[in-house]
Amino acid sequence: MFLRQLHRPLSQLTRAMSSGASSATIKHNFFVYAPDKTEPGTLQRRLSVRETHLGGAKERHETGFIQIGGAITTPEAITNPDAPKNMVGSVFLIQAESIDDVKKMIENDIYYTSGVWDADKIVIAPFFSAFPLPFQ
Repeated sequence: MFLRQLHRPLSQLTRAMSSGASSATIKHNFFVYAPDKTEPGTLQRRLSVRETHLGGAKERHETGFIQIGGAITTPEAITNPDAPKNMVGSVFLIQAESIDDVKKMIENDIYYTSGVWDADKIVIAPFFSAFPLPFQ
């Protein structure tokens, strides 16, 4: 049941997980899975706005909002040295006060606004590490 909740559209997930008040001093970890659309031209669109995306991500990393982030590739990228390193999505570990803050970041990212990420498949979930994280 919980996994099904994670795969609801971003707007529904936010409503389900938001609480009335949030503390300005407590930050939580969130895992974000943002797969790319599978339609033709998505990789080219991703590459055309990549520098803008990376610039924004770098700023959010420097402020501590994005702890870890990067591209998802196809399995062939690691099993075949000659295969293209095609990007098919993004993952992040975010530190934020609320899920609404994470949703806002996602919705303002150029990959979201330019239609690279598949908005209906984005997952934002609170994340509790079993082991100490190196950045905390």
